[in-house]
Amino acid sequence: MHVLKFAAVTAASVCAVSLSACGAAAAPAPAPAAAAPAAAPSAAPALAPSMAPSMAPATATGEFGAGCAAVPTDPSNPGSFAAMAKVPVATAASGNPLLSTLAAAVKQANLVDSLNTAQDITVFAPTNDAFGKIPKADLDKVLADQATLTKILTYHVVPGRLTPAQLAGTHKTLEGGEVTVAGSGTDFTVNGNSAVVCGNVQTSNATVYIVDTVLMPTS
Repeated sequence: MHVLKFAAVTAASVCAVSLSACGAAAAPAPAPAAAAPAAAPSAAPALAPSMAPSMAPATATGEFGAGCAAVPTDPSNPGSFAAMAKVPVATAASGNPLLSTLAAAVKQANLVDSLNTAQDITVFAPTNDAFGKIPKADLDKVLADQATLTKILTYHVVPGRLTPAQLAGTHKTLEGGEVTVAGSGTDFTVNGNSAVVCGNVQTSNATVYIVDTVLMPTS
């Protein structure tokens, strides 16, 4: 009897141990702990105001256009933007290397004082190359005819200082005719064929848009 009882107890113990082991084997292995998320790279430190990317136009004073690259950058040069901003428009044109032919034409037409004393005007200023598109014989004829020359030059002048945002549209000129400007941003064309190559140039009494073709009045 004692033997049987001992055997039963032993069998029960073995079974208990076996069940414990089986239970441990059958239980699903715990899911591996999720990997800790990689530390996000620390945000770049804010740039100091002097280091922040600039949203200003190509030049500090707002001029735009590929032709502006030909303008002297030395502020002491009378053709520089800084120097032009300090003097009236006819004087400013005389110092700019892009506008020497225009300056000579203005002088020939006796318009220097008129332009220099005008208040708040916009001037579409043809480059030397723009005058170069006109056959020499025709240009010489115009330069010799003060009435015709005055008519052409005053056709390039609009009352009021037009900003780039105001430039597109039709504007009455001092000559009496109209010029039509198309475009936006930094891309403008006057009368359909004269591109602004350097715009928003400031003088003491005018805003200048340098163009690559001489504008001709229709009448």
